[in-house]
Amino acid sequence: MRHAPLATAVITACITSPVFAAENIETRAEERSEERAQQRSAQRLSPVVITAPQTASVLTVSTDPKAPRQPVPAHDGADLLKNIPGFSVIRKGGTDGDPVFRGMAASRLGILLDGETIMGGCGMRMDPPTAYVYPEAYDEVVMLKGPQTVKYGPGNSAGVVMFERAEPDFSSTPVQADASLLFGSAERNDQMAQVLAGGKTGYVSVNGTRADANDYEDGDGNKVHSAYTRWSSNAAIGWTPSADTRIELSGAVSDGEARYGDRAMDGVAFERSNIGLSAEQNNVSPLISKIEGRIYRNYVDHVMDNFSLRSVNGMKMVSNPDRDTKGAALSMDLTPADSTQVAVGVDTQRNEHSLRAASAMAMGGMEPADPDYEDVARESDMRFETWGIWTELDQQLTDHSSLHAGLRLNRDYAKDLRESRDSYGETSDDTLKNAFIRYEQQLSQANTVYAGVGHSERGADYWERTKSPAATGMGSMNSGSASSFDLNPEKTTQLDLGILHHNGDVSASLSAFYAKHKDYILIESLSMFASDARNIDATTYGAEADASWDISSHWNTTSTLAWVHGDNNDDHSALGQIPPLELRFGVNYQLNNWSAGALWRVVAEQNRVAIGTGNVVGQDISKSAGFNVFSLNTGYRAGDHLTVTAGIDNLFDVTYAEHISRSGANITGYEQTERINEPGRTYWLKLQWALH
Repeated sequence: MRHAPLATAVITACITSPVFAAENIETRAEERSEERAQQRSAQRLSPVVITAPQTASVLTVSTDPKAPRQPVPAHDGADLLKNIPGFSVIRKGGTDGDPVFRGMAASRLGILLDGETIMGGCGMRMDPPTAYVYPEAYDEVVMLKGPQTVKYGPGNSAGVVMFERAEPDFSSTPVQADASLLFGSAERNDQMAQVLAGGKTGYVSVNGTRADANDYEDGDGNKVHSAYTRWSSNAAIGWTPSADTRIELSGAVSDGEARYGDRAMDGVAFERSNIGLSAEQNNVSPLISKIEGRIYRNYVDHVMDNFSLRSVNGMKMVSNPDRDTKGAALSMDLTPADSTQVAVGVDTQRNEHSLRAASAMAMGGMEPADPDYEDVARESDMRFETWGIWTELDQQLTDHSSLHAGLRLNRDYAKDLRESRDSYGETSDDTLKNAFIRYEQQLSQANTVYAGVGHSERGADYWERTKSPAATGMGSMNSGSASSFDLNPEKTTQLDLGILHHNGDVSASLSAFYAKHKDYILIESLSMFASDARNIDATTYGAEADASWDISSHWNTTSTLAWVHGDNNDDHSALGQIPPLELRFGVNYQLNNWSAGALWRVVAEQNRVAIGTGNVVGQDISKSAGFNVFSLNTGYRAGDHLTVTAGIDNLFDVTYAEHISRSGANITGYEQTERINEPGRTYWLKLQWALH
């Protein structure tokens, strides 16, 4: 007998109970790791297109970045995340959008690449951290919601997103490979190739990606200034002298260029270089199950100008910020009892931002020369340092209940190095406290409930500290004298509640939150080129839900919901940059090696706005109308190694823009719009080949 779907106004799929088996926490963790590896392997060979990632466990969503998905994402980290319920992306062009979760953006959302922190350089967020993420170079993306962990740094009040590579496993073959090609509208073409080879004593991994697209068209047929080209390359060498020991040296380089429809400049270089060394030792003793450490350096060198990728009259300008981030972390997993697992760790990070700029004016009606910024000396404008110590506890209380808690203390330091500002030489030195406690109860084999309270504190980031009424908005933040450098640390206390259900043909999850934000850092637009930052008190609450129902052996339905509400308590108004209610409904059919699916996305209007206020990523523009978009996909698995998928996004060529979006800029040859319009009807075809 089949079960009716649970409130099919809800969302993608949740799977297993998060409660540890009382007999052995470590064994269950290994089993879950194996299950995830099997799931990733199955997804790569399946022709089914992902439209909403599954809720894997309590407050955790995981997805395979190599799998095809609809709508087809841009080749960056933010566009991949927008498939997860609760995520929005602030569009600026064809790529490099800024991810927003539950209305929280920028430093409220942690982004980690294999455990490493990376930060952008542009003072106007032209290159957010996800601009340097090439998703198909990774094996899994994990989203941890809310302040319900302290392992990954302070201040992640919205959550943490981890792009991770799987630990090599050569039990089936000594050589593994993945490759993919994607072709789409706007002459888009993506390529990815990865090879992993090794054995008992070591391994070598190499991968490369490239993506290219021209300007896309909106539903009215108008081109949007949005073309881009991106590439990346990663390599790693690992030494495994024993089954319990692994040491890895890794490196990465990447670059690209991107046109932006929301501003007066484009990104003409996104150079990133990375080097990292990590080591882990398992089964150290009966008490110490694992010791893990890493050191790394991420350097980004970003160039933006107003003449290389667009027409310009008058002055040519170029700005070249960079950011050098160095970090280290050491952690240890302890198992003092079969029902108890304790993790402890220390970490540190230091990053310094610098800037140089140049301009050239036309003389006597002649075309101005390209400004030579490379001869301009760099000037460091801000430095940040942080040191942290943390511990987390996972305690099995009974066969069906568990307690999870954590505590982190961080010493955060910032220094203003801008000689032209009144705040030059000022420092900020704060002790940040982060903690959480969560109870999980398995009500039955099918149902698990949880409740947790988390507290998160973070210091103001570079973008918030550089806001001022005198800012030019053209890449340089050093003009003028006023500054918002001295901001109070932001503090968030949040309640998380939820239920997970998995019973045969029906899987579902519901997560709800209520958060009080003290000294929330609000950004206010004062004019086209000026903005300010101040502390306020705010309240947010909302929910995400997902459901999946296997109607028969061939048919499956999915649905997702995301809703958030925000209040500015100081000004007795709406909190800026809060997305509207969003629903997704999907139906999928599979027969042997063939699949087909449809996705209907419905977004409500947003009338609760605070025009001119928001965060460092963007501010409210106006109220927005609702919209709905319908898409189709199909797939075929041609044997054990080759998968072909294709789709049509926005089938009815609807003209629409997301509520959270940047405003359109006046660019020669392009029609200016209030917001950056989303792509119209989009065709795509993806071929994937895997050897595992």
